Amino acid sequence: MALPRRGFLTSVLTASAAGIAGCTGDSDAPAQTNESEPSPPGSDDSDGQTGCDVENPHPDYDQTEVAVRSDGAELGSVTAAIADTEGLRYTGLSDTACLPEDRGMLFVLETADTHPFVMREMDFGLDIVYADVDGTITDIFHAPAPGPNEDGNEQRYPGFGKYVLEVNYGWTTDRGIETGDDLVFEL
Repeated sequence: MALPRRGFLTSVLTASAAGIAGCTGDSDAPAQTNESEPSPPGSDDSDGQTGCDVENPHPDYDQTEVAVRSDGAELGSVTAAIADTEGLRYTGLSDTACLPEDRGMLFVLETADTHPFVMREMDFGLDIVYADVDGTITDIFHAPAPGPNEDGNEQRYPGFGKYVLEVNYGWTTDRGIETGDDLVFEL
């Protein structure tokens, strides 16, 4: 089955360290939408998904349960595919046709630093959640799907972290997740 706007990413083989995880290496690029300016979930350009009946979109990835907690109370959790190599971080969710509500992807970065993520070849919107080495959420971005005839490379979301959790667009807003809350997971 062919996936829309998908193909083998030959650039994965030639990606440099600046290209991992959709990183652009340009930390001065402005973010399009951040936690203080969320686009309303369900808006015309929010997620591009009409439902996802795929049980596990990443069967070949290691997986972990990621919970978000605030003052000890769990606000939400997902089963996350772990992107912990250069190739997996570069591809990210761009080879994913849809993402079930209880799924996500956890990027494990080499260093805790500012890492710009992009919406390269995405078919649906995401919440991009950055967390420091202790799992404390430092930034949340609400990234709509690229528009028609856009590849998503211009949609840049630079945040500080050692870990990045990507979930469906609006997931954090629906659960009241904010900066300062904690990602809890085991690798």
